[in-house]
Amino acid sequence: MPAHILVVEDNADNRKLVVRMLAQEGFHGEAVESAEEALVRLEQRRFDLVLMDVRLPRMDGKEATRRLRQDPRFRDLPIIAVSAHVVGKQHEEILASGVSALVTKPIDMDELLGAIRRLLPADAKPGLVIEAGN
Repeated sequence: MPAHILVVEDNADNRKLVVRMLAQEGFHGEAVESAEEALVRLEQRRFDLVLMDVRLPRMDGKEATRRLRQDPRFRDLPIIAVSAHVVGKQHEEILASGVSALVTKPIDMDELLGAIRRLLPADAKPGLVIEAGN
């Protein structure tokens, strides 16, 4: 069964790019544009991994990750933080929020895919299914 990956990204072009890249690699990608929407979507269906933009309007990716980690159902859910602005202590602050890994923008697709494959559960095999949001 292909891995289900939730992409949390407020930029429409970035959402489309990442979901398309995931599809090319055989993953099932679904995109939302806010942390609040991500929290709702995670209540509605099961995902194998989350790609979480750090800088989001209203609730940022760090706060969303902290909230997820407080829920026993999501404590072990792999969450990869994605951020363009990581300098000095920001790297440590992002990791301290509970993310499993951090990938910086502009996204190096090989680095991102390596992190995804490393963190996915063993039974989450690539397939050819895709569902894209906006």
